[in-house]
Amino acid sequence: MTDFAAARRHMVDGQVRTADVTDLRIQSAMLEIPRENFVPPASAALAYLDLDLAVDEAGSRRLLKPMVLAKLIHAADIASSNRVLDVGCATGYGAAVLARIAGQVVALEVDAGLAQAARSALAAQDNVSVVTGPLTSGWPKDAPYDVVVLEGATEIAPHAFLRQLRDGGRLVCVLGSGPGTKAMLYRRSGEDLGGRPIFDAGAALLPGFAKVPVFAF
Repeated sequence: MTDFAAARRHMVDGQVRTADVTDLRIQSAMLEIPRENFVPPASAALAYLDLDLAVDEAGSRRLLKPMVLAKLIHAADIASSNRVLDVGCATGYGAAVLARIAGQVVALEVDAGLAQAARSALAAQDNVSVVTGPLTSGWPKDAPYDVVVLEGATEIAPHAFLRQLRDGGRLVCVLGSGPGTKAMLYRRSGEDLGGRPIFDAGAALLPGFAKVPVFAF
């Protein structure tokens, strides 16, 4: 039988601390939250490995690698009073980590089955609300947000979220698909959303975030 507590310690020691994630709140959250509760039962033994873990039958929706999730949250510089929009929350693991750090988390998911799984897994977390809708639309009802986290990759720059960020608000994501993709940190300044790469990272593409094919004749 897997010793999940030991597996969590190994994940944090081997994947999080070694990736320069020095925020003790993130380390503590990832040490305490049972990631195995957020994956299909058949995958529980894989919950703490350094991989994107499929959480749907098709295998297209995946939890971010622990290192990538931790570094994105660390880069977002989240304060305890911040309101965070978690885009593509899937089964809710990332939202659970964010809830230990931020004041309020809105976890957005397009797949009704995954959203229900997230609601069940996060039922004890009173500062998280799980909502269902198109990921590319965000959740303007509860805007503005201090931070937006995209839990997956986008092939298009996330300028559509500008209006849902406070001035000075941050957005983190993985930009691009295939080799050479980068994690990005964006910041709103007035009517501009400027971004810069922060580390190499790959992730599964979120629904609705693929580039529209351009046909050349």
